Amino acid sequence: MIIYKEFDISEMADVVAIYENIGWTMYLRDKDKLFSAFENSLYLLGAFDGEQMVGFARAVGDGEHIVLVQDLIVLSEYQNRGIGSGLLEKTMKKFANVRTFMIITDIEDKKNQVFYQKFGMKKLDEYAMVGYIR
Repeated sequence: MIIYKEFDISEMADVVAIYENIGWTMYLRDKDKLFSAFENSLYLLGAFDGEQMVGFARAVGDGEHIVLVQDLIVLSEYQNRGIGSGLLEKTMKKFANVRTFMIITDIEDKKNQVFYQKFGMKKLDEYAMVGYIR
């Protein structure tokens, strides 16, 4: 049974293992920055199978006007079991009163786009907006 609960940096070994499992190695190049990023995050929600974290959502922002889900990630062997949906649903519920709730994903990743749209999320251009990044 999967249990969802908030976590802190004492769980970073599991976080690193999940990034490695999925191949998101860019985060792992500077572990001091990674730890600092997690310490300064607005919200950390883990999905646990017993004592093992098998996925997590990490949100940044001010919690009033904007929240960005920076990471939503599940171990490959636990994917397609509703865990990512559980993480997103619980995060969206936590920040239901925030004006702007955002997620950014790769334009080529059609699977993730369908996943986020399933939760009522829309592309920026549907709001007559454009985003910029450096």
